[in-house]
Amino acid sequence: MQLIDSSILVLIQGLIDGRKLTDSEWNLLVTAELANQPRAIAFDLNQNNCRLRLEERSHLLTSAYDEIKLHLQTLGIAQEESRKLTLLWYLWLPLAIQIASKRQNLDRTLIQGILGGQGVGKSTLAKLLNLLLIHLGYQVATISIDDLYLTYAERQELQRVEPALIWRGPPGTHDVNLGIAVLDQCSETKRTEPILLPRFDKSAYDGSGDRTLPNPINSVDIVLFEGWMIGVQTISESAFESAPKPISTPEQIQFAKNCNQRLQAYLPLWSRLDSLLVIHPEDYRLSKKWRLEAEHKMITTGKTGMSDREIEQFVDYFWQALHPELFISPLVKRPDLVDLVIEINSDRHINKIYKPN
Repeated sequence: MQLIDSSILVLIQGLIDGRKLTDSEWNLLVTAELANQPRAIAFDLNQNNCRLRLEERSHLLTSAYDEIKLHLQTLGIAQEESRKLTLLWYLWLPLAIQIASKRQNLDRTLIQGILGGQGVGKSTLAKLLNLLLIHLGYQVATISIDDLYLTYAERQELQRVEPALIWRGPPGTHDVNLGIAVLDQCSETKRTEPILLPRFDKSAYDGSGDRTLPNPINSVDIVLFEGWMIGVQTISESAFESAPKPISTPEQIQFAKNCNQRLQAYLPLWSRLDSLLVIHPEDYRLSKKWRLEAEHKMITTGKTGMSDREIEQFVDYFWQALHPELFISPLVKRPDLVDLVIEINSDRHINKIYKPN
């Protein structure tokens, strides 16, 4: 996604500063918005409604900008102003408004899925959407697929039965029934007891992790459900006959097949989703590069981390479980399952935003 043109950037900054735009200036914003047709289609914008939608977007911009700026600083995300405003104006704001609009059309809680691999920014996106949706007047809860991990004791027992599950993460290491129960509770319209959102402490047991105290909430309008395998569907076993690396050995092929079979148990959980967006790198192998960079950055702060070799093995483990070429690439082409795709390039910048077709 190209940076905002300097003339448009001036108009956006003017909105932030509280300046009223002229009709000709609004027309410039409309023209710039509709120039990117895939993105305009993704956010249901056309010549008839664009001006009204942009005015709505500008109201959210002015009310939330200071908090968004502070939030990005808190997250340690340093971006030049033009890059930040590009993301804010063309992605974060319209996406929050679109999710809010979907909620208005329901008479219950909206369950919004966010799918993305390691390092693509799905957790950051969820936090920013949470903030913006609160500004729009909604009660929001965020749940990660990681919050549904089996307890430490349960995973120890699972590993005795399935030795190939050396780390948490792949299908089979989550409490699917817990996830279904929680999402169903969130969707109840006449609930009197608190909803206990599960939480997982990854630092417990020397990094093996364990379930921790749940987060109680009384009600929720929108649930943001994020994770590396949210909404992923099972595939034909014939796909593993020519599986990509790192699925090479007979043992790795069998592990991949077993994960595919265990994924079947997750489909009832995915059926609770009302909408699914996918953050999709232009090349899935970038996630390994980003994971290495994140580990190096953490080590420079004095914290202990994994070696490059350990990172390689860790990421390969996830690719052997649900390989992106086999499970994600076909998914982003399915409009029956995915509502929005955010494609990112090697610099972690938005390449394009579109609806599958």
